Amino acid sequence: MIAAYPLQWPEGWPRTKSYARAHGKFSTRRSSSSTAQDLSVFDGVERVLLELSRLGVGRDDIVISTNIKTRLDGLPRSDQKAPDDPGVAVYWETRRGGRKVMAVDRYTKVADNLAAVAATLEAMRAIERHGGAQILDRAFTGFTALPAAAAPRTWREVIGVPASVRDMPSVRIAFRRRAAELHPDKGGSHAAMVELNLAFAAAEKELNG
Repeated sequence: MIAAYPLQWPEGWPRTKSYARAHGKFSTRRSSSSTAQDLSVFDGVERVLLELSRLGVGRDDIVISTNIKTRLDGLPRSDQKAPDDPGVAVYWETRRGGRKVMAVDRYTKVADNLAAVAATLEAMRAIERHGGAQILDRAFTGFTALPAAAAPRTWREVIGVPASVRDMPSVRIAFRRRAAELHPDKGGSHAAMVELNLAFAAAEKELNG
């Protein structure tokens, strides 16, 4: 099952380097003001849900995966600190039972990446409105979700420690080296760091326990 938190980036999809991300130009206008305001995470989520509903996708068939902790309904909360990795992956099941995913990390804010997903869905839906149902189906083949991931890796595989290493000082050195590689500023991701930290905790439990 795909988790809404932390971000489950689809395998095989390229990532945008942190230094290459742009500031989004998405905005919204509140009813009480005629001035454009920055888009919030809530606004971005609502746009994604709206576009998918127009494609006939039910709420229960949608998972919006980000590095923002979720509300009780599984959607990203708007009161969270901006994560280092602003990527967004939206998974859904089509009316025909197909599994799809669309992921965007081009922008520096989660809200803007959500809005980009919604804008892309809207543009693709326009194809259907103009009689291009077959073209739309072909376009969406590029967003087919991959099969479920294989079994979780062991802590040794995640940290990069051979079976011959049995002491925590050596594991800690390998952990720090791997952490430097996986940091979001180095092209890594928050999800990768979460996995690494969990692996280190497992190592401590096994070797110190």
